[in-house]
Amino acid sequence: MVIRVCCILSLIALAVLPVAAQGELQKEELVIRVKPAELVLAVGAKAKLTAEVVDVGGRPVEGKRVIFFSRARRALSVTPEGEVTAKKPGEHTVVARVVTVREKGVATASRRGPSTTVKVTVPFPKPANITFKGAPDKMYAGTSVRAKATILDTAGIERNDLTASMSSSSREVLSIDAFGFATGHAPGKVTIKATGEGLSAEHTMEVLANPVASIDLLASASDVRTGDVVTFTAGLRDAKGQEVGGIPVQYSFLARPDDAFGQAATGQIDQDGRFVAEAPGLYTIVATCGSTTARTTVRAKKRFKIERKLKIVGQGRVDDTHTSDLWVWEGVDGRDYCVTGTWGANGDAHFWDVTNPGDMKRIATVNVDARTVNDVKVSQDGRICILSREGASNRKNGIVILDVVDPSKPKILAEYTTELTGGVHNLFIDGKHVYALSAGRRYDVLDIEDPRNPKKIGSYQVFEPGASIHDVWIEDGIAYSSNWRYGIHMVDVGNGIKGGSPSNPKKISSYAYPNGANHAAFPYKSSETGKRYVIGGDEMFPFGLGVKDKPTYARGWMHFIDFTDLENPKEVARYQVPEAGTHNLWVEDDILYAAYYNGGLRVVDISGDLMGDLYNQGREIATFLSPDHQGFIKNAPMVWGPQPHKGHIFFSDWNSGLYAVKLVPNPRQ
Repeated sequence: MVIRVCCILSLIALAVLPVAAQGELQKEELVIRVKPAELVLAVGAKAKLTAEVVDVGGRPVEGKRVIFFSRARRALSVTPEGEVTAKKPGEHTVVARVVTVREKGVATASRRGPSTTVKVTVPFPKPANITFKGAPDKMYAGTSVRAKATILDTAGIERNDLTASMSSSSREVLSIDAFGFATGHAPGKVTIKATGEGLSAEHTMEVLANPVASIDLLASASDVRTGDVVTFTAGLRDAKGQEVGGIPVQYSFLARPDDAFGQAATGQIDQDGRFVAEAPGLYTIVATCGSTTARTTVRAKKRFKIERKLKIVGQGRVDDTHTSDLWVWEGVDGRDYCVTGTWGANGDAHFWDVTNPGDMKRIATVNVDARTVNDVKVSQDGRICILSREGASNRKNGIVILDVVDPSKPKILAEYTTELTGGVHNLFIDGKHVYALSAGRRYDVLDIEDPRNPKKIGSYQVFEPGASIHDVWIEDGIAYSSNWRYGIHMVDVGNGIKGGSPSNPKKISSYAYPNGANHAAFPYKSSETGKRYVIGGDEMFPFGLGVKDKPTYARGWMHFIDFTDLENPKEVARYQVPEAGTHNLWVEDDILYAAYYNGGLRVVDISGDLMGDLYNQGREIATFLSPDHQGFIKNAPMVWGPQPHKGHIFFSDWNSGLYAVKLVPNPRQ
């Protein structure tokens, strides 16, 4: 039996507009006049925009508020009142929009008010000088370095749209190409010169005789699998057999794949000597220093001898709305349960008995004042469940705290809305603390030692132009937040590494990758190498989000960032499924469980050292698509989030509900 619990802590008296008034509202046409209509600003300059709302006859309309916002906040900021600040050159757009007003449930304006745009041109400042990056004072004959010439303008901005011509005073000693790669040919001194935009810069270098006469090239392994990282070490010796150091070695490789389909590059090698193969075959690694070379060959075998597949065990179908996140846990009675949220609906959260994954039963439904219950979490002791709320009718949103000692009869203990009225998209429970996102701007830390009386004790926010946050995950006293263009932030909330606590969060480190789509972050430590990684997941919808009757085609990938050196995090690998996009993820025992939206559920081996493209390396263990002909959007897989639990993998699908699958041997072998 399904038990429905309604959370209505306050009632709102809804007024109804008369039919005639509704007709007048629909016919009302407003126009925004902005002065000035266009702007030209220098970098760093400011200007004030003003707006007036008029009707179609040009008569001013009183009582209408206009706000301004920028479509490129890192390049051009604007306050809601219209103060514009130019930060980066280019052509930018400011949007002016009439504010939507909702009072006591009565709509007094359209859901999305009238708007107009203002073009703001920020000219590039005049080029000021040329600088060299990476140009050494000395190098050895037969080696190459990059001496990149960069043009800077008067604002100190690097002008990537401008290039400098490169030349050498003696090509017999050193040559340099258009990309700044300098190669030493013979001992001597030489001057390299960069010219462009009426500017020039020079740098003097000395080419030294190269003493290397032989190279001892050693591999950390010779018989490996695709995806295994092999380290090559080049020992340099002079003509007398003495070891020589401090001279760069260039690595390259030749691939001979086992098949004959004529692939191009089938591996990757870094100039620190680390190599990884993507396809089975023979790989000859070449180390070069001056005119001296050495070669050694390794064989890469197929990563998995026995393939596996994911077999469906059971499904808890939800076909009347979209399903959001899930959380699986062992209850205080020893049985297994799961809670799932709903998206863009009426605020339901469903509770399931999943003790028998082949016969999952919905045992309760809690209804709260929200359109979306995006996130659901359960405390480590299995007693408390917390639901996030977005789109509440009273606009208070916040979170709802439940007693789930008996998941078939969940009891509402409290709701908390203070400073969370902008909506809570995600949350995390860590002991007696809850980390709840506030309007996508920050996360607040709540003390729930008394779950009936939660109290805010701290918060963390990235104070940068246009900064926003999507998710937060806590492990070992460190909060990992996903901040879109500002990337992953590691924050001490009790670990002690920076003296932080839940009430006094302290930033440890951060890493932002170029595409600015950081949506999720999951930390893990490799059991084989001891390296500490954080996997950053993208979220992109370049073709839009099909919310009713059309499938969605997402894009994006998972970024593997090595945080072993907290001061110098480095992106070392990626997992990217073609023609699909990532959402949530989980790591357990060096296995990645990835919800890949329209690409289904993906199970990936992430053991050992990581480097390059994990998808092409054959690290996938198994995949599962979940097209349901009875789903809310039929035959459209859209895997939202996975969680392994007691030998099964549970996951939610946006279009069809809850699933349980299990890894089994592939019977075709």
